[in-house]
Amino acid sequence: MRPITGCRSCASGSLSSVLELGETPLANALLTPDELDRPEPRFPLTLLFCGACGLVQIRETVDPQVLFRHYLYLSSFSTTMLEHARRAAEEHIARLGLGAGSLVVEVASNDGYLLKNFVARGIPVLGIEPAANIAQVAEAAGVPTLCEFFGRDLARRLAAQGRRAHLILANNVLAHVADTGGFVAGLEALLAPGGEAVLEFPYVADMIAGAEFDTIYHEHLCYFSLHAARNLFGRHGLMVVDVERLAIHGGSLRLTVRRAGEAGEVAPAVPALLEQEEDAGLTRLDAYQAFAGEVERIRRDLRAEVERRRRGGQTLAAYGAAAKGTTLLATTGLGREHLAFVADRSTVKQGLHTPGTHLPIVPPEALLERRPDAVLLLTWNFAEEIFRQQAAYLQQGGLFIIPIPRLRVVGKEVLA
Repeated sequence: MRPITGCRSCASGSLSSVLELGETPLANALLTPDELDRPEPRFPLTLLFCGACGLVQIRETVDPQVLFRHYLYLSSFSTTMLEHARRAAEEHIARLGLGAGSLVVEVASNDGYLLKNFVARGIPVLGIEPAANIAQVAEAAGVPTLCEFFGRDLARRLAAQGRRAHLILANNVLAHVADTGGFVAGLEALLAPGGEAVLEFPYVADMIAGAEFDTIYHEHLCYFSLHAARNLFGRHGLMVVDVERLAIHGGSLRLTVRRAGEAGEVAPAVPALLEQEEDAGLTRLDAYQAFAGEVERIRRDLRAEVERRRRGGQTLAAYGAAAKGTTLLATTGLGREHLAFVADRSTVKQGLHTPGTHLPIVPPEALLERRPDAVLLLTWNFAEEIFRQQAAYLQQGGLFIIPIPRLRVVGKEVLA
């Protein structure tokens, strides 16, 4: 673990502490039953703000080989993600006129959930995915995948082989990268003339507005505003030409970037959002200090609600063995004395245990079989999808506790 002394984007030493979340386990380091008695590493989790370029980031850097070489998040287990990917692919194909003579490259391509939409249309693709176990899943699904970390060197090697991309996709990866400069320089090197890169990542404005502190964990090194992203891309010869706000993952941005010399017109959405960020104070430290106060309120209210139900004799469980759940449970002090289990749809997670709290991960059917009085929804960003999947549990009187952005307890009325 290496703490930074300068900004991950601009290298400035003008870093201010925003939020201290203590020492937490690695968010996706799920445990087998044999590992439960072994020492479990924990790392400090401190959120910082760069006064020079506006980037929000964490201080600590955990070796990416530890975090990503074996990974247990597969996008295809989420119906919401699959539909989001399908729609995005159709939009890109139509807008850019992609066909058999094009090349689409996706960085951090996971199990091929997005690229398979291009494969189905006869468009050549290349996935780049560092997790060997997930790259194998993508290959088996017919998505050509290179099992490597993406950066400047790999991009130059591919470009030298004549594999320059007309479209580069990078969803939910920019925030995970320790060498942000090398990553963005790699995008510039890999683009074909006239090509563009489209990136999606959680939007810091939504994180602040919704007090979404559970998205802070060691895999997420950076939390971007448009200002911070524009500054980063500009230092490496790329220009943001369009931006779109998305509801997915609690609020995300979709950026379209091109080489500065090929950028053409900039969509009106770009200056409009930059102005909104200025008005909201996202370029100043005080907005993030207010966020820290909201985080403390949520942590206090959630623990009080769980303790009240527990004292009343209720049984509780959780839903969603996601990374964000690790942060939420670790920083609120909730664990096995409060929750019986975590249900999750991912078959690769079932039978394992959650980091830090060691809750057993079971199939979703356990909600009906074991009938907990209430379920803490850790994957609140997929609430509507989960409510539909768990309609029978809700109809029989089950309740979901939604912790963010404000504490809510819902029942079958959400099915109306």
